Amino acid sequence: MYSMKSRVRYSETDSGQKMTFQALTNYLQDCCIFQSEDLGIGVDYLKEHAQAWFLASWQIVVERLPVLGEKITVKTWPYNFKGFYGYRNFTIEDAEGKIYAYADSQWIFMDLKRERPARISDKMLEEYQMEEPFKMDYADRKIKLPEKMQEKESFQIRPEQIDTNHHVNNEQYIAMAKNYLPENFNIHKMRAEYRKAAVLGDKVFPFVYADDKMYLVSLADEEQKPYAIVEFEQ
Repeated sequence: MYSMKSRVRYSETDSGQKMTFQALTNYLQDCCIFQSEDLGIGVDYLKEHAQAWFLASWQIVVERLPVLGEKITVKTWPYNFKGFYGYRNFTIEDAEGKIYAYADSQWIFMDLKRERPARISDKMLEEYQMEEPFKMDYADRKIKLPEKMQEKESFQIRPEQIDTNHHVNNEQYIAMAKNYLPENFNIHKMRAEYRKAAVLGDKVFPFVYADDKMYLVSLADEEQKPYAIVEFEQ
């Protein structure tokens, strides 16, 4: 298991001094990136070998958001490798080990030369030490779209939304989708399914569905084929 410690910064909080959901997802992403860097199989290694890990799905459950100044520990570990899929859990805990949030994720190992998924390399299997999966209710990775959704105004991908893989970072899709939530919507659960990568200059066409406890946002191309689908529950 890999862990990193931090303290909730002012820049990571909202008007109520609570950590934003964007900051929370960034902590999860940063934790697994730092693990890879510390193992010597991080961004530079992947670039040198024309490989990458692309996120296929998130499932995040928030029990309580940390507040300004609180000390936190972020933990992550892989629990399964199968073909070109990797599965990884996360937790965010307080100073006493009580869990603020936990998550599951599915990743696809990519051969960038062939631009297709590839069997996970021996190097990755050697370096990442698997542990038992976190005890949680695991949701389906696929998110079904309702037949009727409300179309919103389209927008274009900006340079600051692009990551080292030269496409939109996974957290940015969540931030885009979150813009369609009402002001007092408290996120308890979030699922995201990533279907294809948007790049700089692409146009995004949002479609939104809402009921009493859930908002679902499809961020699609001009043919209404989703780049990503994000579901929020209170």
